[in-house]
Amino acid sequence: MTPKQIDAYCGKLPAAPRTVQWEGVIVFKVGGKIFCLIAPPDHSVGRVCFKCPPEHYEALSHAEGFRPAPYLARAKWVALDDPKFLTPTELKAYLKRAHAVIASALPKRKQAELDL
Repeated sequence: MTPKQIDAYCGKLPAAPRTVQWEGVIVFKVGGKIFCLIAPPDHSVGRVCFKCPPEHYEALSHAEGFRPAPYLARAKWVALDDPKFLTPTELKAYLKRAHAVIASALPKRKQAELDL
């Protein structure tokens, strides 16, 4: 997937507004919490970064094509320098899961407010 396609996909996830922060980084949040970043080429954070389930972080952060996300690794984030490394189906699954991990950590009241 291209960054533009990733942008479009994340924008379709429930209650996931898009903002631009930190030197042109596209940021997607759910309930005010970030779940995905799409950085400009050659940005220090990596091309695409997303939250992963804590139980999958160790394996995923060392898997081919992935690395711990700069500044966010302690919160169990991974970076993908080349989003075309994964098939569109695989990448969409990771992004959907990142959204779900963040959404499930929100207070129940906030989840209900966002209709999640």
